[in-house]
Amino acid sequence: MSVEQRTSGVAVRAGSPAAWLVAVRPRTLLVAISPVLVGAALGWQRTGALDLVVSLVVLAAALLMQVVSNLQNDVGYTVRGGESTGTRTGLPRATAHGWLKVRAVRNAILLIALVSTALGLLLVLQRGWPVLAIGAASLLAALAYMGGPRPIAYTPFGELTVFVFFGLVAVMGTDWMLTEGIGATTVVAAVALGALAAAALAVNNHRDIAHDALVGRRTFAVSFGAVASHRLYTLLLLGPFALTPLMAWLSGSLLLLLPCLMLPAAWALRRDMQRCPPGVAFNEVLFRTFKMELVYAVLLASGAVLGRLWGW
Repeated sequence: MSVEQRTSGVAVRAGSPAAWLVAVRPRTLLVAISPVLVGAALGWQRTGALDLVVSLVVLAAALLMQVVSNLQNDVGYTVRGGESTGTRTGLPRATAHGWLKVRAVRNAILLIALVSTALGLLLVLQRGWPVLAIGAASLLAALAYMGGPRPIAYTPFGELTVFVFFGLVAVMGTDWMLTEGIGATTVVAAVALGALAAAALAVNNHRDIAHDALVGRRTFAVSFGAVASHRLYTLLLLGPFALTPLMAWLSGSLLLLLPCLMLPAAWALRRDMQRCPPGVAFNEVLFRTFKMELVYAVLLASGAVLGRLWGW
């Protein structure tokens, strides 16, 4: 049973490791792992180049960026009074429940941002100054999602932001940092992974549509309604499977069709999202969407690696 589930109805000791896990939200880290895995695998398939040290540094930086985003989301929502209505059905926020102090979380954000910057400088030494621009933009996006005078989370552009940074930037950036180039297959894969990452946020925002409207969050779901939100989720969830044959053709490897094995599960997930009753039941759909992205990424990366090894 996950920490999030255990804490949904039970008090957590203030300042405990469990409280920090609530704020970090480990399950969401899958969104950071998947694009790095795919970018590295496709880069290796195309060039045979794989620097293990650089790969691990890129993965660590991506994970830390996601942690920064989660912590900023936790504290930013609390500071803005997002829990004040008592209508929210999402996962608990550590600062809102008093399990962590706002100052402690902000200090953690600063510390992690400094570590991320240090990792970024290591990558700059390996690949040059363009890495600095990628890292700075990613860090600013992580902080701006729930920070600043107009957080991205309070606009209809949350899904677009996730699509860009956890798809286009993460997948293509990984390929470029490992191979100093970006393949056509990688570009298509970046679109696919970005869509799946954005699908998870679409579920999250659809679940919170009533609450978000009360607290002034004009997400895509609030701005355009439940029907449009369902359609967006369908597009983001199933679109990557339409792109999979294109990746197989571009790479010359039929093994890149492996993610299509998950199409029946994706179709079932779409159906369950549309039939899901309002409230906490959407949390299970959210977690299944995270898993869908990871499995899609693992199958795509496996196809790339096996295609290179077997010459298929």
